[in-house]
Amino acid sequence: MSEEDKQLGNQDVRTEASPAVDMDINQGESRNVTAADISSDAELDENHAESSERQEGSVTEARNAQETESEDIPEEVSPVEDSAQGLAGERERNDASKEDTVIQLTAELEVLRSQLEERSSQYMRIAADFENFRKRTAKEKQELEQRVKRDTLTELLPVVDSFERARSQIKPQTDQEDGIQKSYQSVFKQFVDCLKRIGVSPMRAKGTPFNPEHHEAVLREPTDQYEEGVVVEELVKGYMLADQVLRHSMVKVAAPPEPESSQEGNNSDQPENSGVE
Repeated sequence: MSEEDKQLGNQDVRTEASPAVDMDINQGESRNVTAADISSDAELDENHAESSERQEGSVTEARNAQETESEDIPEEVSPVEDSAQGLAGERERNDASKEDTVIQLTAELEVLRSQLEERSSQYMRIAADFENFRKRTAKEKQELEQRVKRDTLTELLPVVDSFERARSQIKPQTDQEDGIQKSYQSVFKQFVDCLKRIGVSPMRAKGTPFNPEHHEAVLREPTDQYEEGVVVEELVKGYMLADQVLRHSMVKVAAPPEPESSQEGNNSDQPENSGVE
């Protein structure tokens, strides 16, 4: 049997039984009016109490719900407080970024300072090396110039010696010879002036004590006119180039005279003439 057939059967049963039930209810209503009224009042009281309880329960639930929502929902912040908090947070972030920037710049500054010190020390070493090189080069250049000048003048000094020997030996006898002598003497004077301008100067050795740095002794002459060790005669003139010796003077140096006793002894050793041939 289907569900629809069952429902139709139930409806028929209720329809058939409803007249009897209605009759019983109508008969009982007259008898139980007072009890019904009493029971209805009791039901009303109960319903009122239940409704009060339900209202109280709903109020309590509403309060609990409000408290729960108030706990879940954050407290509202005024715009002024919100902006102040935002500015404070931004200021803290800016301070932190500034500190990081300062630390970074300090590290870079230390690196640059160390590089500067290293470059400065390198520059000082290079400058010192260059200064030493400049002084050494200047000294070598000066020494080279002096050496070349000294070598050149040394080759010219024999010409000066020849002019001086010619002046001392030639004795002009005629006017023509005298004119020739004056001519080469003027040339010699010009040549000596050039040497003086270069820095060449003759030594004056005669009558001065013997100096091995300037003089070269080639002879010793016993004499009582000069003290021992004094230059008696200058055989070859010496020259100076500034404070350097260009050529040493060849000199004759005074020696102490021989004692007379030795001379007399030498004379006594000779045989006397007997006058006999």
